Amino acid sequence: MTALSARFTDRTGRPTRTVFAGSGDVARQVLSGAPADLLVLADTEWMDRLATANVLRPGSRVDLATNSLVVIAPADRPPSTFAWQGRIAIGDPGSVPAGRYARQMMQALGVWDGGDMTLITAADVRAVRGFVARGEVDLGVVYRSDALGYDAVRVVATPPPDVQPRIVYPAALTTRAAEGAAGLMQFLAGAEARETFARHGFGAVS
Repeated sequence: MTALSARFTDRTGRPTRTVFAGSGDVARQVLSGAPADLLVLADTEWMDRLATANVLRPGSRVDLATNSLVVIAPADRPPSTFAWQGRIAIGDPGSVPAGRYARQMMQALGVWDGGDMTLITAADVRAVRGFVARGEVDLGVVYRSDALGYDAVRVVATPPPDVQPRIVYPAALTTRAAEGAAGLMQFLAGAEARETFARHGFGAVS
């Protein structure tokens, strides 16, 4: 998002400022009146709440990209047969979309209540990756995009499509969006941005 925003500014001369936080945090801030022109979330439910609260510009919402879940382990540990056991980190299902997705996936696999593992919850998916990278847990469930190109962890399992939750990144303009925000939205929904998302491990919206 930082690179795409900078590219948009270079081409149009319109300045952009990106602010990053978890989807729930961003949504709550906007509901509390924090200024924002364009929102990109990792959670359709939070975007639905914002729409219900009438803080989004009608007709502006679009899905930019998709993602999937993978299971990671510390890169310095020898490969072994994968099993849902030991200390496993996921995002907090009560507040982190990636944690909720992980719970759905593990429930579909029938391992959510497994007796041979201890679940460790984290504040966000990057924290999960950090736990794994430092060897503080045996496994972690993260987005594919967060495992790609990160040498401290390795992917040990990619759950099959039939148990993967639908992970979509919706974007929308706010009702207070400034002039020019619609141009940035159009750029983010275009072919060049899709190629950038793909290089970072995100999937295309069907």
